Amino acid sequence: MNLFSDIYSVFWLDLRVMGRHWKSLIATSLVLPLLYLVAFGYGLGRGIDVDGVSYLAFVIPGIVALTAFSTSFNGASSKLQVDKMYYKSFDELLMSPVSSYAIIIGKALIGVLRGAISATAIYLAGLALAPTLLVSPLSSLIFLMLMLLSCFVFALFGVMVALLIASHHGMSNFSTLVILPMTFLCGTFFSLNQLPSIAKAVLYFLPLTHSATLLRSTVLGLPFPWLSFVGFLIFGSAFFIGCVFALKRSSV
Repeated sequence: MNLFSDIYSVFWLDLRVMGRHWKSLIATSLVLPLLYLVAFGYGLGRGIDVDGVSYLAFVIPGIVALTAFSTSFNGASSKLQVDKMYYKSFDELLMSPVSSYAIIIGKALIGVLRGAISATAIYLAGLALAPTLLVSPLSSLIFLMLMLLSCFVFALFGVMVALLIASHHGMSNFSTLVILPMTFLCGTFFSLNQLPSIAKAVLYFLPLTHSATLLRSTVLGLPFPWLSFVGFLIFGSAFFIGCVFALKRSSV
């Protein structure tokens, strides 16, 4: 019970800050995914089929995965960096009698919340544009559970990176060199079946690829990709372990 209480205490601090600016935070996190949805899906992709389905239906789960990725990662990492470098409140948190696990999960949950709100909004907008998506109660439940899992894994990724990188310049470089390529290369906007085997194998070493594959299989009626599910869980475990080691380094 102490662990859950500590997690709630850490999460509550960030939730109060989000509560003051929730309208602007949600609005800004929806702009880019909506542009992708309209431009790539509804505009460019009308009348085009990919892997036997309309491009609009194909791209929507990819954009949902991308929204969960970018919003959860940025929501967790940006708040933690501000606490570390400007307010210095993170140093006080490290000195408090709160376990490392509670700090990591508590800091990740604000990213999960922001990512879940934004990704759900994009999913509902996508359903209005692509009625061919499977929206049965079971498929919708599995989709939402996988979406929440994606938000949590990507939020842990954001916490780990924020703990390891000590400057805004370093975070900007990381976003340019890692986050931006993942945005366009992980099968969010195109089918990986179009790529050579070597390139396809390389992209499966990126977590967003597995998230997009899992979400797409659920709403398009494809066989469930258990290999991607296991791989995604491995990524989540690796990010959590990375957070633990990075937090111990910060505490020294």
